[in-house]
Amino acid sequence: MNKNRLEGFSDGVIAIIITIMVLELKAPHGADLDALFALAPVFLSYVLSFLYVAIYWHNHHHLFQISFKVDGRILWANTHLLFWLSLIPFTTAWLNEAHFAPLPTAIYGVSLLMAAGAFLILQAAIIHAQGRESELRRAVGSDRKGKISIAGGILAIVLASVDVRLSLAVYVLVALAWLVPDRRIERGLREKP
Repeated sequence: MNKNRLEGFSDGVIAIIITIMVLELKAPHGADLDALFALAPVFLSYVLSFLYVAIYWHNHHHLFQISFKVDGRILWANTHLLFWLSLIPFTTAWLNEAHFAPLPTAIYGVSLLMAAGAFLILQAAIIHAQGRESELRRAVGSDRKGKISIAGGILAIVLASVDVRLSLAVYVLVALAWLVPDRRIERGLREKP
């Protein structure tokens, strides 16, 4: 099966997710800086959520640069990832509406954690389709960064019941870790025999 349809569909869904998130941003009710600064938490949560969706888009793109064979397992794994990504606008809106209360902060983390798990499932499906000598398997290696991110997500969800600021700090740190370009796949393509 051709991977172009899967990539095009995924790009479209991710574009819609980002559009939904930006539509949640409302203009300030006043005409002064105080009115604008009052929206800072909402804007910052949008930036964080946008960043997460962008990170997934970038990494999705990298996955399909190295993979060449798309089967039903990959299609369903990709759909699973898109489902969890599509919940990020909802959990971001609830986080803002509830003023960063512990439960919405934890549920926000669950949506991020489930997307991370779905990405690992997609990665495993691609590796399975490529076989034992998978280029992707060689490129990602032990995937320490992915596993640390999952652990960080779990920690952040637990911390939401202790102090939401700690939870939010972990969400930010995990995102920042992925801002550092993950060149494993690009390096794998260059080192291809």
